[in-house]
This record gives sequence, C-alpha cells and structure tokens, in this order.
Amino acid sequence: MLTPARTAAVGHHRITLASETDRAGWRDQARALLQRGVAPDRLSWTVDGRTRDAELSLSAPVALPEASAPPAPAIRIAAPLLALIDSALLHRNPDRFDLAYRTVYRAQTVRDLHRNPADPDVLKLSHHAKAIRRDIHKMHAFVRFRKTGERAGREQFVAWFEPDHHITEAVAPFFRKRFTGMDWLILTPEASIAWDGERLSFGPGGNKHDLPQQDGVEAEWRSYYAHIFNPARVKVAAMKSEMPVKYWKNLPEADLIPAMLERASGRVDAMVARQQEALPLAGPETRSAAEPPASLDQLYDRLEQARDAPRENFSDRLVRGSGPPDARIMIIGEQPGDQEDRQGRPFVGPAGQLLDRALAGAGLDRRQLFLTNAVKRFKFRQSGKRRIHETPNAGEIAYYRWWVEQEIRLVDPRIIIALGATAARSLTGKPVTIARRRGTILPFADTRALLITVHPSYLLRIPDEQGRQVEYAKFVRDLEMVAGYASRPGSG
Repeated sequence: MLTPARTAAVGHHRITLASETDRAGWRDQARALLQRGVAPDRLSWTVDGRTRDAELSLSAPVALPEASAPPAPAIRIAAPLLALIDSALLHRNPDRFDLAYRTVYRAQTVRDLHRNPADPDVLKLSHHAKAIRRDIHKMHAFVRFRKTGERAGREQFVAWFEPDHHITEAVAPFFRKRFTGMDWLILTPEASIAWDGERLSFGPGGNKHDLPQQDGVEAEWRSYYAHIFNPARVKVAAMKSEMPVKYWKNLPEADLIPAMLERASGRVDAMVARQQEALPLAGPETRSAAEPPASLDQLYDRLEQARDAPRENFSDRLVRGSGPPDARIMIIGEQPGDQEDRQGRPFVGPAGQLLDRALAGAGLDRRQLFLTNAVKRFKFRQSGKRRIHETPNAGEIAYYRWWVEQEIRLVDPRIIIALGATAARSLTGKPVTIARRRGTILPFADTRALLITVHPSYLLRIPDEQGRQVEYAKFVRDLEMVAGYASRPGSG
C-alpha cells in the first residue's frame, strides 16, 4: 500500500484539467499521482483557461517524478468514496479537485476514511455532494421550455436555466429520457445541451436574451398552474425553500405567486364554505324588519347614518350607485377603489376605464346602466402615502347584502352583471366559483336574470399582453351576451 513516506516529490506540481467538468481527467491524473507518491501539499489543481482569469502564478510548476518501477503500489479507494467524489467534483468551489485528491491520498493510510462523517475532508465533500443533488433536483423541476417551431414533424423547444454548479451535462440523460419526443436545447451561462431525437450534443454557454422570452404554451401553463394552486396547503417558508425566489425570474408562473399568496386565506375560507354550497343559485333574502326605503336617495341616506356598518380599515365615505333609477341592466362590482372613494362615484378608476372600453365593445351605453358595488365603502391599508386595496371579508359582504337587495328592488333591472367573486357572493349569499358559473345567463330571483363574470381589475393584473388580450375578449363576449339578452322583447 502507498504511504506518504514514499513521496519522492520535491517542489510544487500544477495539474491542469481540460474543463470544470473533467472528472475523467481528474481520475486519471489522481491515479497516476498516487502511483508516483505525490503528496497533496506538493500539488495544485486548475482548469485550462482558469489561470488566466482567476489565478496568479508566480513560478513555473516542477516536473512530476517518474513513475515507480514495477510492481506499482496498489491503489485502494472504496467505491462509496469514489461516488461521493464524483458528485462533489461538480461543485463550483475551485478547491474541489485539491480536496478530492487530498482525501483519496489520505484514504491510502486511514482505513474506512469515508465512514467517518466527522472527518473535515469527508464532511466538506459530503456538503458539496448534497449541494449538487439539490441543484440537479432544482434544474429538473424548474426548467421551462418555450416552443420555437417545428421541423420534420417534431416540435422544437428551448429553455434557459442558471444552475449554481457545473451540473448541465450531468442532467442531460434525465431530459433526454423525459422529453424524447421533441427536439430541445437547454442553455445555461457556461454550457448547453441539445437533443435532436437521435443524439445528445454539448456546447458552450450563452445569454438568456438570445432565447425567446415567451410563447403560446406559456399562457396555458400559467392557467394550469393557477388552477392547481392549493391555498389550503401552501406554507410560504416551505414553498420558498423548495422553490427559491432566485428561480422565479425564469418561471412563467412565478408572477402569479404573490397575488395567489395574498388571496390564499380568502380562498381557504371559500373552499371551506363551498363544501356546504347548494348547486342552484338562490335569490336574495330580505333580512331587515325596517320599512323598505322608498327611493335610492332615502336608501343611501339611511346607510350613511347606520351606526353598525363595518368601519375598521374602511373609508368613511359612502360611494352611491350611479345611473338611471329604472335601468334594465345593473352592474355590481366588489367595492369602491381609491379613485372611486375620492370622487364619490363607482367605476371611475383604472378598472372603470377598462370597463367603459369593454362596454363600448359590447354595444352597451354606460349612461343607460346602473352601476354600484357589493360593498359601499373603500377598504384599504395604508402604505406610506398610498392606500392599498383590501378584499372585504365574508362578514362585511353579508352586512351590505340587504342594501344591495334594496338597490335591486328600487331599480328593478331585467338582468344583473356580477363582476367578480365578491359581487357574486353578495347576490347569492355563498361563495361562487367564477369559472364554473361564467358564460351563462342564470335565472335569479324569479323575474330577473344574472350573469357572473370577472372583475375588470382582474384583467389589469394579467402581466403578459397576449394573456390579457385573450381574457379581455372573453370579458367583452360576456357583456355582449347581456346586451343580446336585454334587447330581446320580453326578456326577464
């Protein structure tokens, strides 16, 4: 067995490997060095090209000693130690090659060195290998392909990823096996891998901006992700541990996450309540024993004087409904926003401007519609000089429900448009899934009809232009359905 005492080297030897991932070259060199008895403190390891960029060399390396005359000393390295080193050599730490050689050199005289988890060298190698396993797992999970076209009947995709370590070539077999049926290129800053249906190829790295930034598939993926997001199971700290924020910039669904997290608690309440939801929509129920108001002005005056109205986090200003008191169509939104609260009129902010454009596109004249909100005051939290919208809770929606019922009774519309979940809940008294009820004229309270659709503020939150245009077109179609219904003789 080779022992450090047999080391014949005097001076310093520099070993240059072909690349940062030249594990085979390291193994060959390490085997030859062990056979020559070269001690780790007489060696330094580097990579071709790295010296110019990151190392300062003050002297030329000393030539290696001649190999021992036959028979060569037996080199014994346990298979688990070799496997550990093979993984750890992909780490970005520039000293990993020196660490690995020092460990195998010591293993020649320290029996079962790899079984000692407290050994500093073994411990460091283990930490390196753990980081590699985690980095590979993240690349498996967070690579997102973008379609670039087709060739010879095969779809072609590209993806960008920024690994922490030198793992790009190591993950190639996984992606080849998983995505055999399509041609793909995965580009990273330092290397690339490609599959053309027959062979894997490896190339240099590149720049993210050289790749397409989005495609049509992403809208479908974002929609799918939004639907599978389960607010009841989300744990923010655990989610950020498994999907670190640094990866979000390359994930098309990532810009949905903050808003979904913000709405998670409300969605959990809705999910619980939905277990008791009856399938048919119910008409409004009057719960007040007070004499019904005779006019809208009387209604709003009474509401302004009500002492039991929710006040915490609410503006003091009541925003009244607006429009003809005998309109055939009534639109009910969620609550006033910042601009509505300042001006005292519904739908005058950015969402209102988008609504006006959509109404015009559907052939509806806002001046002939009655617009109001399910909750009559602006709920917000203060952030510096800004007032940030907060969604009303179930109790606050329930309080204002009677007042909404009275608005409906006094205006007596033929059809009501509920914009968003808050408006739908106000009208039905229970949580409503917009996607499930949308696109259909529903019977409501005997003589009326109801259409449930999204709130225009939802459209404003869609980050990509293509997705926003698609959803806007669907919104206009919903409004066109109302226009057609209201124009039919005897509708309602």
